[in-house]
Amino acid sequence: SQLAIMASHLSSLAIFLLFNFASIHVSADLLFEDGYTVTTVFDGNKLGINPHSILPRSGSSDFIILDSSGSAFYTVSFPTSQENVIKRFAGNGTGGFSDGDSGSAMFKKPKSFAVDLKGNVYVADKDNYAVRKISSSGVTTIAGYYSREHSHVDGPGQNATFSNDFELAFIPERCAIMISDHGTKLVRQINLKLEDCTRGSPSGLGAASAWILGLGVSCILGIIIGFAIRPYIIPHTGRLQPSSFPRDMEALPLPNLSGETTTAALLRHQKRSC
Repeated sequence: SQLAIMASHLSSLAIFLLFNFASIHVSADLLFEDGYTVTTVFDGNKLGINPHSILPRSGSSDFIILDSSGSAFYTVSFPTSQENVIKRFAGNGTGGFSDGDSGSAMFKKPKSFAVDLKGNVYVADKDNYAVRKISSSGVTTIAGYYSREHSHVDGPGQNATFSNDFELAFIPERCAIMISDHGTKLVRQINLKLEDCTRGSPSGLGAASAWILGLGVSCILGIIIGFAIRPYIIPHTGRLQPSSFPRDMEALPLPNLSGETTTAALLRHQKRSC
């Protein structure tokens, strides 16, 4: 019996040492950095919204929230209040497929989204095998959907195909949407239009173009005027010198009625020049 008691004590000691050793080992792997605080800024439980992902909206203080299970997008400002109303940005909350007006458009459990410099939103609409675009004019499809099958065909947007498990990101340096297609284990790229990768309004670009054009015209006029006044400038003294051309013209004898200069007039001009 004593042996049994001793064995029991040894077993308890072994378990105790094993537990404490494991705790010490875990703590040794943890390097905690102080100075960070976690707060809740949005409670989807009260609003029936399940936030799957969130990104800032370009050119605005708002954020865009994707509710993947609800197939809809919302805009919100923090902190939320009665003044900062949460608005539905796109999608009618019903899973399906429909382009057109943002409020009536339908998505089918989109996986992720990205926002370009103009504020356009690109959606990885995975269950529709498509990449969608939300702009000020509504919702359009820029790649995929037509085949609606698991595949990886490259080419023009209407011919391209995707799997039903992919995510995307906007890369301004490449002016492109980069796609991580998990279902096919591929990284894909969609080249965007140049206007989608330029920050600012078209009117601002027009003003800049007009300024550059005006500068070019000014430079050309400056060159022309410089050549025109060059004969009047003496580089070493900086004083103006009348051109000899008008004086010589005045000194030249006028032709007679027959169009020929008289010999006497030519001789007088030659002596004056000497």
